[in-house]
Amino acid sequence: MSGAASQVQGDLDRLLPILDAALTRPFCHGEAVRLGEAARYSLEAGGKRVRPVLCMLACEAVGGSFEAALPGALALEYVHTYSLIHDDLPAMDDDDLRRGRPTNHMVFGEGHAILAGDALLTEAFHVLAAADLDPVKRAEALTLLAESAGWRGMAGGQALDLEGETLTTYDLDHLRLIHRLKTGALLRASLEIGAVLGGAVPAERAALRAYGEAIGLAFQIQDDILDATATDAVLGKRAGKDVGRSKITYPSLLGLEGARKALNEATETALCHLASLPIQNSLAAWAQYLAQRAK
Repeated sequence: MSGAASQVQGDLDRLLPILDAALTRPFCHGEAVRLGEAARYSLEAGGKRVRPVLCMLACEAVGGSFEAALPGALALEYVHTYSLIHDDLPAMDDDDLRRGRPTNHMVFGEGHAILAGDALLTEAFHVLAAADLDPVKRAEALTLLAESAGWRGMAGGQALDLEGETLTTYDLDHLRLIHRLKTGALLRASLEIGAVLGGAVPAERAALRAYGEAIGLAFQIQDDILDATATDAVLGKRAGKDVGRSKITYPSLLGLEGARKALNEATETALCHLASLPIQNSLAAWAQYLAQRAK
């Protein structure tokens, strides 16, 4: 195992038990039993928990404790999971497989899948609003979450991505805009929310925001490369779907080698932004790991 992979695995072993113990708790009791089951189904599907882990690591990187970032971490995973449920719907990406399992709407139906996403999104704001946090930090974290999830962030990026399927001409700047909003906004917010909850000074917060922007770009480029080169079995979802839906991707614009070069450049940029932080090892390892991941 490489040094980066070993560091990432150590972070996961340390942080995931705490995160997972709290993640499904709000959806275990309530009158709408099947809706709770639908929300838990997607929350329990696994995955790397990239956004909540990065949030907790960002908090630690500026001298805070990962426990201080837990409300933000939970909120980020709720927003991310909601987005996956809705992205998989027939009206969006029309996927029937996610992380090697049938997608939410294939199991619970489209109506319950939509409502499960709605429930997760609203619970994200509840968990942050109800947390025992300094009022200023709570307000800043809520604002960052709303900006990254809304039409100026992830939702807007998804809309542009859908519209891109009908475009006859497009360029790299348009592709970067889509992914800065669709994928990059929530990853960037993960780092910045962690910084806020960890009490970062302005320079540290700016460094983590810039790091988040760079790894958001790298993450999406690698996603595009994997969609073009990996198999369904490796990805745990349908491979090659971007080409089939005429989506704009980095390999389609730059070729595979050009996309790999852009991936390396984005990763190096991310690493450079960590230089001023008190604690860098974990975030450096995650930048390298996300660029090299196989699924």
